[in-house]
Amino acid sequence: MYPIIFEIGSFSLRSYGLMAALGFLSAVWMLNLNRDYAKMNFDQVSGLAFGVIIGGILGARLFYVVQFWNDKYSRDWSAILRIDQGGLVYYGGFFMAMVVISWYCRKHKLNLLRVMDISAPGLVLGHAFGRIGCFLNGCCFGRPGGGVCGVVHPVGSEAFYKYGDIPIHPVQLYEAGMNLLLFPLLFWLVRKTGTGIATAVYLISYGLVRFIDEFFRGDHSSAFLFGMTRAQVIGLLIVPAGIVLLIYSIRQQKK
Repeated sequence: MYPIIFEIGSFSLRSYGLMAALGFLSAVWMLNLNRDYAKMNFDQVSGLAFGVIIGGILGARLFYVVQFWNDKYSRDWSAILRIDQGGLVYYGGFFMAMVVISWYCRKHKLNLLRVMDISAPGLVLGHAFGRIGCFLNGCCFGRPGGGVCGVVHPVGSEAFYKYGDIPIHPVQLYEAGMNLLLFPLLFWLVRKTGTGIATAVYLISYGLVRFIDEFFRGDHSSAFLFGMTRAQVIGLLIVPAGIVLLIYSIRQQKK
């Protein structure tokens, strides 16, 4: 793992922060590329992107801090601000971003589903960069296994402390790969299908991907409900929401 790319004096460029920045830039690029579909201008895209980035970071960090308060932050509040070292819960950022998008669309009288549609390809592309950052940082690691794909984390890392030199699943790369596969499909759906379909397919696909991926995660072991983690429960909830939206969107397109 390479949590620090290089250091110059007291300054260090961390891989997680770099990949997160690249993820945000790629998501904004996608929004701008498809803005005509949502009848948005450049200024509106810029304003929305800024709000989503701020809201997404705050939501993702808040969820993480609450989840690991007793383990990491109850004795060192200053560590809450060190997001460059990792510690973001994707679903927290996702739900907060949805709140920001809904508010922004209402304020500027934009079609919410169309804005969510153009957000979907950028979301999976940015998320892929983020998961690569997780892999380089050594967080969100997997369980022992992985066969020829298994990786051994370096001495001193959290994964090594838990599993030693046993190869573990590179779950961060699994999820990054699935997001990259999902990206061209969502981009095509935005260009070729009706309102809401890209968003629905994203909800269904990512809900299933995250549900399966959690079985290979090793950085947490506590069950939340019926033996499932929080992420698995949320994933199972957004899948039917996506199915309902897909049926509604297809019916509207036929009309």
